[in-house]
Amino acid sequence: QVQLVESGGGLVQAGGSLRLSCAASGRFASINAMKWYRQAPGKGREFVAGFTSGGNANYADSVKGRFTFSGDNAKSTVYLQMNNLKPEDTAVYLCALTVAPTTYWGQGTQVTVSP
Repeated sequence: QVQLVESGGGLVQAGGSLRLSCAASGRFASINAMKWYRQAPGKGREFVAGFTSGGNANYADSVKGRFTFSGDNAKSTVYLQMNNLKPEDTAVYLCALTVAPTTYWGQGTQVTVSP
């Protein structure tokens, strides 16, 4: 069993920054399998950031150049630094970890960006 706990969301004005954290506990091999998704009101869940098989971060086109995904293996935690936030970034941000064949999800953290 794996547990994921996100934190760091909040209300920020456009152009501002937030840093999200997701701490994992339980049985899993590596934080390299952790990813961030988001879900805006009335929309489906979309991929935001994750690690490639080579360990490099990859991003959705909509956040490239503004968001930075990183991780700390010692703390079993991944981070999402979000800069130059836009109102369209408003969503619940969720952390996911796949331990085949199961994908575990955190409870999500709300990010609201005001114009």
